[in-house]
Amino acid sequence: MKNVAIIGGTGYGAVELIRLLQLHEFMHIKKIISHSQYGEGIANTYPHLTEFIKEPMEELDIDRLKEEVDIIFFATPAGVAKDIIPDFQGSSVQCIDLSGDLRLTSAEQYKEWYGKDPAPQETLDKAVYGLPEVYKEQVKQAQIISNPGCFPTSALLGLIPAIEHQVIANQSIVIDGKTGVSGAGRKQSAMTHFSETNENVKPYKIGAHQHIPEIEKYLSDIAKDSITTTFTTHLIPMTRGLICTMYAPLEKNITSSEVIDLYESYYETHPFIRIRDEGTFPTTREVYGSNYCDIGLYVDQRTNQLVVESAIDNLVKGAAGQAIQNANLMNGWDEKHGLNTIPIYP
Repeated sequence: MKNVAIIGGTGYGAVELIRLLQLHEFMHIKKIISHSQYGEGIANTYPHLTEFIKEPMEELDIDRLKEEVDIIFFATPAGVAKDIIPDFQGSSVQCIDLSGDLRLTSAEQYKEWYGKDPAPQETLDKAVYGLPEVYKEQVKQAQIISNPGCFPTSALLGLIPAIEHQVIANQSIVIDGKTGVSGAGRKQSAMTHFSETNENVKPYKIGAHQHIPEIEKYLSDIAKDSITTTFTTHLIPMTRGLICTMYAPLEKNITSSEVIDLYESYYETHPFIRIRDEGTFPTTREVYGSNYCDIGLYVDQRTNQLVVESAIDNLVKGAAGQAIQNANLMNGWDEKHGLNTIPIYP
């Protein structure tokens, strides 16, 4: 049994970690760390956790964490984990960062897109990008994991097989992303106020979203070529769920059936990827509360484009679930442990 700490204990990502870790037979939540609410019970903020987490949240104490826990999940806003994780380098403690602090290996890019000072380059170089369906062997050997962002998870899983097999061109890729309001976190803002989101669809961060360089970096790594994308995000009036609709020019004469066969073969050994039959496409409701990524594919012969639909739950496969999947692989456990649940429907 591995003892676990969650740093950033009152955010949605942390609460989802708690929900999923309660099902895990090899991990035990030892500590929940909160800078703003240490000394309080987490049930004061989230009454649904009454009887599950009884110990009060604690203040950060790095020396005690090194002695008492085996795995730390950083469910913190950007700018926090980068200052803490370097203290654990070289120790036996495994660190999994759910924020964006370690996703970009270029310190200059991080400063440009996140507007904060970056982690030390040694830490950036040490971190493994935790997209298990692509970097599984690297994840197994890692001590520090950078958990992918929610939009990059959906977009990369939807595009990488086509990029790797040169089905689509490396340029003129369009990614149209839509997410529920939980992706913005728990902090109140005018952006996520009920009156602003209800019965409304709102594009945001056009041309300036911090996930742009992350998506482009890992697509470029796979393609061994520089890839740029047109990426637009939208906030939609639902609590959770995320879907990316992607359009890319075809490089091959190929049918929808052949593309589906290619994707099924590519993801054959990956339990959380479900490829839809020809003519059917995923919805966010069908992955709700689960670690699945559902992918639908269509070759538009008229426009010579591949259309990809990729749906995830932004808080599970886009955050806490994928973090647990990575922890499973790092420790030699079946990657489905604690995650093999049926999506909630309706």
